[in-house]
Amino acid sequence: MHKFYNRKQQLSKLRQISSQITNTKGRLSVMVGRRRVGKTRLLNEAFNGTGNAKSIYLYLFISRKSEAALVDEFRSIIAERLGTKFFQPQSLRDIFEYLFDYATVKPLTLVVDEFQDIEKVNSSLFSDLQNLWDSYKNTTMLHLVCCGSLYSLMTNIFKGSKQPLLNRDDYFFKIQPLAPSFIKEVLHDSHRYSAENMLIWWCLSGGIPKYLEWLINADDPVFDELISDTSPLIKEGTHRLVEDFGAEHRVYFDVLGAIANGHTTRARIESYLNAGVGPALEKLDTDFAIIGKMRPITSKETSRDVRYRIVDPFLSFWFHFVYSNRSAVEMENYTYLKNIIERDFNVFSGKQLEALFEAVLIESKQFNRIGSYWDTKGENEVDIVAIDDINKRILIVEVKRQAKRYQHNQLLIKSAHVLDKLKLKNYQIELRCFSLDTLEEVMIEFSKPE
Repeated sequence: MHKFYNRKQQLSKLRQISSQITNTKGRLSVMVGRRRVGKTRLLNEAFNGTGNAKSIYLYLFISRKSEAALVDEFRSIIAERLGTKFFQPQSLRDIFEYLFDYATVKPLTLVVDEFQDIEKVNSSLFSDLQNLWDSYKNTTMLHLVCCGSLYSLMTNIFKGSKQPLLNRDDYFFKIQPLAPSFIKEVLHDSHRYSAENMLIWWCLSGGIPKYLEWLINADDPVFDELISDTSPLIKEGTHRLVEDFGAEHRVYFDVLGAIANGHTTRARIESYLNAGVGPALEKLDTDFAIIGKMRPITSKETSRDVRYRIVDPFLSFWFHFVYSNRSAVEMENYTYLKNIIERDFNVFSGKQLEALFEAVLIESKQFNRIGSYWDTKGENEVDIVAIDDINKRILIVEVKRQAKRYQHNQLLIKSAHVLDKLKLKNYQIELRCFSLDTLEEVMIEFSKPE
């Protein structure tokens, strides 16, 4: 995907911070976003060849190896990029002190990627960095960008009350997957846009640029190419998650497999796996941000009526089809896997169609509350409820693959339950059916504000 989509605001801000660094002196930016979301590409776009020759750009990646090995690697990079031949650092602290000092003479943009993994290499480095930053901030012409893929850990490093780097950040960038309008743009640029393809590409990418790149390079039908022994898709779930999950990865994988196959409450997951999963659910939600808690839009944050969903559509697809059929994958029986997808994809993508329409409404910026509804018996379910409290408007939506299956009277009955619980007076209420047939119209109607 050579064209760079979206991210204009972040690009502009990052460049501005680096270009003004001689005047402002030390600035610390934190950038967070899940793996594959395009953080490194954004940073390269921002700082490589921007015409800002005043500032040198240096990129250091914290891989999980020994401190001595990292020091050796970074020393070589610094020697090559900054022309420093006689620098012999003994520790990562030496590396950072040298760079902070270097930038008192020449402007420097320093990106430290997977910053949260410093914890695994040498956790005392966070205190060293705090001391160095506090000493140099007012004299160094350094734009330090701390980049990480684990949102909760990165947030804790800079916002946790007992952390040495508490509130040292000047800017906090949260990089999200590309919104539906950009997936549509990618499809149009590839001359492959249709409502069906939009849904398939949503299920297989969720707006993650790396996966969109795979889809651009795959011929239609995409499953023929992406479900094969040469495809990176087959191993992606493992590659993306095992390193973060560590020794407990099997437990987490089983929980995600259960959720992907429709067991969305804690009781149902525990019954399906015949094991307690409370701590695993908590970590998947708060530490890894891979699952999210859903409650009826009418209930309080403290309500125990919780359902879980996998936040990323790609991982939902991967756990539903690849992980659940890992015996066939081990035997490299990709014909079997393709047959399963052909048989079940319509039902699977029906749930993802709800998530796609929800993402369209979120992107529109027209609503301040969006969710779904079900009653205590798990009946009277409503797919999407979107509320605009400023203009006093409630949109209640039934999502169907085919509009002809929509029954207005049924939605009327179910919506009465929602409205009774919401207790919002004098709101304009609109009942709608969103379907694959009307996807294009809905996307135009709720196109994002300029």
